[in-house]
Amino acid sequence: MKGNRKVRFILLIVTIFFPSLLFAPKVIASSFGAEIFCTMRDGGNDHESSWQAAYSYIKKQKGGVFKTSPKQAAGQIIETVVRERDKFSNCVEYLDQLHPDRKLQLENNRKEKKRKQEELLQEKESKDDSEETFDRYSY
Repeated sequence: MKGNRKVRFILLIVTIFFPSLLFAPKVIASSFGAEIFCTMRDGGNDHESSWQAAYSYIKKQKGGVFKTSPKQAAGQIIETVVRERDKFSNCVEYLDQLHPDRKLQLENNRKEKKRKQEELLQEKESKDDSEETFDRYSY
């Protein structure tokens, strides 16, 4: 009977504290990641440097086997800013840059890919031209 009580007590303690241990680092990391992002943007830094600083902090703080994707980190920053509107009221204007226009992004990727293919083709053509030799004695 006493063994049964001990098991119940241990299970009660585990169910109370385990979820907080599981989710607390994620909440703290995303909150401070949002603070890093917003502070840097308010300080006049560009989007890319602010984003990289916040994302690297969130990745480092999460730890574990699975890494945080950029999309997840952006979502965490947005959730934190929305949840704590009073604290991050000046940061709302920068949130649209965390999720850029996907159509524009796809179009830019296609243009970049096409440009690289054209460069490779030109490089190949110039290489072929330089390999041709002119035999002055061939009539």
